[in-house]
Amino acid sequence: MSKAFIAEVIQNSAEITGVAANRAATDLIEAIVKEMKKNGKFTLPSFGTFTVRKTKARKGVNPRTGEEIKVKAGKTVRFKASPTLKKLV
Repeated sequence: MSKAFIAEVIQNSAEITGVAANRAATDLIEAIVKEMKKNGKFTLPSFGTFTVRKTKARKGVNPRTGEEIKVKAGKTVRFKASPTLKKLV
């Protein structure tokens, strides 16, 4: 799924211009990101939950050279599908 796909669905559903639909899609994505930063998770009922998880610093290996490298700690986003979505797919 892409932002263009979301904008197209909004445009067809609400019967608005492409520019307005693109703006709405951008605002929707920004609102989801803002909510995840604030609370650490975002839930869409009947779809699933996005959660932010911390990753620890670790050692990795450069696949080309075999050289050992340090990977910094960071954050990643996980998604868990709702039971309703699992049944539909």
